[in-house]
Amino acid sequence: MFGKNFNMTTRLINLSIISTTATAASLTALVAILPPVQAVTFVTERAVVGSNDQVDWSSLGSVNPLNFLPNTFSTKSEGGLGLSVEIPTIPGLTPPFVFQTLPEPGIPTNFASGDFVLFTGFQPGGFPAVGNPGPLSITFDTPVLGAGTQITVDDTPEFRAFISAFDQDNNLLGNFSTIGTSSLALDNSALFLGVSSDTPNISRLVFSTSVPNRAVGINTLSIAAVPEPTFTFGLLAFGCLGTGLTLKRKLNKTI
Repeated sequence: MFGKNFNMTTRLINLSIISTTATAASLTALVAILPPVQAVTFVTERAVVGSNDQVDWSSLGSVNPLNFLPNTFSTKSEGGLGLSVEIPTIPGLTPPFVFQTLPEPGIPTNFASGDFVLFTGFQPGGFPAVGNPGPLSITFDTPVLGAGTQITVDDTPEFRAFISAFDQDNNLLGNFSTIGTSSLALDNSALFLGVSSDTPNISRLVFSTSVPNRAVGINTLSIAAVPEPTFTFGLLAFGCLGTGLTLKRKLNKTI
């Protein structure tokens, strides 16, 4: 009896080992099949993004601090790419708005003079003004190769700015930060925050800063969008197809 029980136990252990090994092998195969999450590169210069598209916030049609925007809205880039912007609603603060930064009596910043700025909203009347710190999220209808913008913080000489990039499955592709400054110099010294990738996997960008109660402003959003197939490429493909059909006919005749 003891020998039979021992043999049965040994068989059960062997079956358990085989089952565990098979499960591990299946999981390994599954992981090998799944494509890895592609990382992104941090960019602090607009030219490095390699943009072929952009969003100038004046396109929203509300270039006036008195013309408020919804905290969540959709728009299109100059190239027709759809995107949505989300800024949290904070009681007591204005909704977001767009203004053009200009010398006094206009609104000076350290963007370039004449830039149109998307501003998260604030509480008028105090200094430093209590403002909406975000985060400011931008989601693209179609994933892009790269994107970025300059950023500044209201009434804050120095701050740390953050940018996070996500793919269409909400996987984090990268999270970066660096020091930025704000001033009234209109000298285009505002920090540029962007990301770039070898593959079009960037679906959402989130901008934020280290300052908890100050409004955030961004200027033109530069985008490296995926180019549409060109007419020339279509003609080339059609020509290759025609050549292939001609060769096939000749081979059929020969055979």
